[in-house]
Amino acid sequence: MKLLANENIPAALIKSLRAAGHDVNWVSETSPGIADPQVIELAIREHRLLVTFDKDFGELAFRRSLPATCGVILLRLPMDDLTRLILMVVEVISSRDDWQGQFAVVEETRVRLRPLPSV
Repeated sequence: MKLLANENIPAALIKSLRAAGHDVNWVSETSPGIADPQVIELAIREHRLLVTFDKDFGELAFRRSLPATCGVILLRLPMDDLTRLILMVVEVISSRDDWQGQFAVVEETRVRLRPLPSV
C-alpha cells in the first residue's frame, strides 16, 4: 500500500510499516516542515493514503475533495506504549484494502470509515 506518513508519525512505526511491505513516504524525510495543505497536495500528487495523528486533516481532505486514489487514516490511539501502538497500526492498515477514497478514524476498539466526496 502507498502511504504518506505525516511528520507526527514515530520513526519506529515508519520502519515497521516498511518492513510489513508498505511503500511509505515520510514527510520528515522528504519534506520536513511543510504546511498541512502541502502535505495533502503531496498525497494527491503521489496517489498515497495519508497517515496522521492530526485531526485538522479531516477538514482539509473534505475541503480539497481528495481523489479516489487518496484517503486519510487518522490515528486516534494512545502513544504511551509505542510497541503496542506499532503493532496495532501495522495490523489495522494491513487488514484492509478499502482505504482509498475514505476518511478513516482508527481507534483502539474500532475503525470508522467515511467516504470522501468525489472530485
